[in-house]
Amino acid sequence: MKPSTAHITICRRCSARICWALTTANGKRQPVDAEPSAKGNLAVMQGPDGVLYVRSITAARPDTRPGEWQAMPHHATCISPPPRRSSSGQRTRAGVRPAPQRWQP
Repeated sequence: MKPSTAHITICRRCSARICWALTTANGKRQPVDAEPSAKGNLAVMQGPDGVLYVRSITAARPDTRPGEWQAMPHHATCISPPPRRSSSGQRTRAGVRPAPQRWQP
C-alpha cells in the first residue's frame, strides 16, 4: 500500500517525496520516505482519522499488519547534510574588544 497524494510533501533540503507521520510511541512527527521500501524498519498505516501513524519494526513485531506498508525514515536517506549547530549554543568571539582609555590629569 502507498500513501495517498494528500499526505505527500517535498523535503526542503533534498527535494525528495516524503510523508509526515505520528509515532505511536510518543506522538511526535517523523518524516518517512513516500515510496515503500523492503529494507525499511518502519511500518506506516493510515488511521481511521486520516492521519498517518508510524511504528518501528522490531524483533517482537517483525511483520507488517494488514493496511501497513514498510518504509524508511527520511533522516536515513536524505542526501543533504543536517544543518550545523554550535556545540555550546553561544557565539564565539572573533577578536578582542579594546578597553576604554582612562585619562588621568
